[in-house]
Amino acid sequence: MSDATFTERRAVGLRSERGPVLAAVMLSTGLVALDSTIIATAVPSVVRDLGGFSHFPWLFSVYLLTQAVTTPLYGKLSDVLGRRPVMFAGIAAFLLGSVLCGFAWSMLTLIVFRAVQGIGAGAISPMSMTIIGDLYTVEERARVQGYVAGVWGVSSVIGPTLGGVFADYLSWRWIFFVNIPLGLVAAWMLARNLKERVERREHRIDYLGASLLVTGCTLLILGTLEGGTTWAWTSAPSVTIFTVGTVLMVAFWFVERRAAEPVLPLWVFRHRTLISGNLTALVVGALLIGLTSYVPNFAQGVLGASAVVAGFAVAAMTLGWPIAATLSGRIYLRIGFRDTALTGGAALIAGTVMCALLGRYTGIPVLAVACFVVGVGLGLTSSPNLVAVQSVVGWDRRGVVTGTNMFFRSIGSAVGAAVFGAIANATLEQRFAAAPEDVRERLGDGVDATDVVLKATDTPPAVLDYARGSLYAATHHVFVGLAVVAVLGVGALLLMPRRTTPLP
Repeated sequence: MSDATFTERRAVGLRSERGPVLAAVMLSTGLVALDSTIIATAVPSVVRDLGGFSHFPWLFSVYLLTQAVTTPLYGKLSDVLGRRPVMFAGIAAFLLGSVLCGFAWSMLTLIVFRAVQGIGAGAISPMSMTIIGDLYTVEERARVQGYVAGVWGVSSVIGPTLGGVFADYLSWRWIFFVNIPLGLVAAWMLARNLKERVERREHRIDYLGASLLVTGCTLLILGTLEGGTTWAWTSAPSVTIFTVGTVLMVAFWFVERRAAEPVLPLWVFRHRTLISGNLTALVVGALLIGLTSYVPNFAQGVLGASAVVAGFAVAAMTLGWPIAATLSGRIYLRIGFRDTALTGGAALIAGTVMCALLGRYTGIPVLAVACFVVGVGLGLTSSPNLVAVQSVVGWDRRGVVTGTNMFFRSIGSAVGAAVFGAIANATLEQRFAAAPEDVRERLGDGVDATDVVLKATDTPPAVLDYARGSLYAATHHVFVGLAVVAVLGVGALLLMPRRTTPLP
């Protein structure tokens, strides 16, 4: 056994049986995966109950923002304390946030409690991937990544279906309460099967860098989401927020250059595989949040489908992902990470273009096929991308590069939610401002007038038709934006070398 292999297994713990640990990790991943898919189809019901359509993107962006900015810190803490306690802390925070979300009484409180959930997810996702990287070789990860991706496949069927059932027949609040038994079982399995032997040594946590990163990213995303809606892009609040956010991120860069143990080390930006991998993760995050946020609204608000049917459309995307991810394991061992991911990039472009070409009266099956193609592209892109990133470093850096990759994916989702939300809101504002006078009177003021689509019982046909047409225009522009992002993703993949070389 080589010294590197011995070091890795000593850190993870040979007392851990890989099978039970993998099962526990998959269940922990399911905790986040289920929540990611189950809420998408319930958003219209949440808006119907709490109001605030223009702010619903924050249900995704604040969750993904807190997840993103805590991920690098969790990666550093796992090197100090071990993977096990960090995972337990993440599950506990996630369950606390779930309980609070279930009792939310307004859109604002729900957004705040989603932030608590995101803090927990910030530990669960990277720790799951890091533990797998610790326990399995590159060749074995080709198979194991398919298993983990399968968790998203199961969640893609169970999540949207449960979300639709709860929204239509019970209450959307149950989409959060259902996390509790799953989280408790995951924690119990990890406690029984993951036994670490961590060597203690002195570390210096980069608290200043973490604070600058959290504050800077929050301000930049806040400015992107609210710009053009709450305030004008050139207004004093917008300029101030973007300026302060940019200054903080520049200060973060200088702090990381001097930090003894930076929360986000700058060497990850000096290796082609890592640069390409992180940029690709950024694109994957944006595409994922764009589809899961706006496909349900297109299916329900434009096509008039029920929440359950809209759930199946989302399920088609997240079902294609694990199928493709499982196949990608065999493919990248033959043709390499880059070419496999480029194949996925081509599928992403095809799928997003199909979404952009959807008409106002398109059938649900056509929407589901487009989503499935996107899912295949995500599976063929994301899995090779993550394994490529992990393959260029040893155990002592694997937590850092995995956390950084997950950080960029979460930032991509958070920024994507903000940008696509801004596109949708701007389109709706323009459409409602140009509405005929008799229609405008019934629509009300602001983007929240879209609520008439979700409360269509007493809405006059002319008003309902105009509102549906406006929502179609908004989602169409979002889908066009997704196609542009997919093209940029292929450009990011072209930066990756055909053969990955380990860092010195």
